Amino acid sequence: MIYNSAQDWLQAKQKRVLLFGMSGLGKTHLANILRDAGDWFHYSVDYRIGTRYMGEHIADNFKREAMKSPLLAELLRTDSVYIASNITFNNLAPLSTYLGKPGNPELGGLPFDDYMKRQQQHQLAERAALLDGANFIERARTLYGYDHFICDTGGSICEVVDPEDINDPVLTSLSQNTLMVWIKGSDAHAEELNRRFRMAPKPMYYQPEFLRKIWAEYLKENNVEEHEVNPDDFVRQAFARALKYRQPLYEKMAQNWGVTVTAEDVAQVRTTADFDALIADALETATN
Repeated sequence: MIYNSAQDWLQAKQKRVLLFGMSGLGKTHLANILRDAGDWFHYSVDYRIGTRYMGEHIADNFKREAMKSPLLAELLRTDSVYIASNITFNNLAPLSTYLGKPGNPELGGLPFDDYMKRQQQHQLAERAALLDGANFIERARTLYGYDHFICDTGGSICEVVDPEDINDPVLTSLSQNTLMVWIKGSDAHAEELNRRFRMAPKPMYYQPEFLRKIWAEYLKENNVEEHEVNPDDFVRQAFARALKYRQPLYEKMAQNWGVTVTAEDVAQVRTTADFDALIADALETATN
């Protein structure tokens, strides 16, 4: 780890942290607090994915839908209108909408092969965006004058790396440049996340083998063809299983590459001083 002790962290002139864990446990909450304090550069991996690496895919998808309208089609052909996503740190809907859900097209579903193609695009984009973090640390310092750097990652980070491979290129780069911090949720947190997702299911990235396995099982258990699948019903089941699937991966990442804080403690953070104390306690636990 780039900080060897709590004291090392508290005295550091440059503080560089990467947050990982399930969505909804406080990563963006902490990043917003630090960014709003004025001396931390906020690097959002999902924002980078949606702008640098998948922005063209997203815009083309919007245009594909617009071309179904004769009026808009003519305007697009003559460059009379401009279509782009308005993705922000706190609104990643254009990215998740593009990822989509597999199943019945009349319910907004995608053919499974198209869905998996978009999943693969996201996998490549996420790995690239994570590796870009090292460059942004330098850019933040030399271009904008920020000494401190917070990287806010997506919940799927554990599915694009191998936490047990000591030579994993992404984790090696991340650990050499940042302190990796897992925000660990409780069983109660997992149930609350699952409840929220059941109410408003949204597209997400999942590891390809995991997806193919649960897709085949869903078709068999429900005795349906691909085009008959209710997209929301499928992704609800996928998310519930992903909560359990990802937990040991996050744990291995923390054991082998970083430190752990709890979602309960994260929820109490209100200032940069609170954040410093949170990380210092995590380092104290990890190094003793």
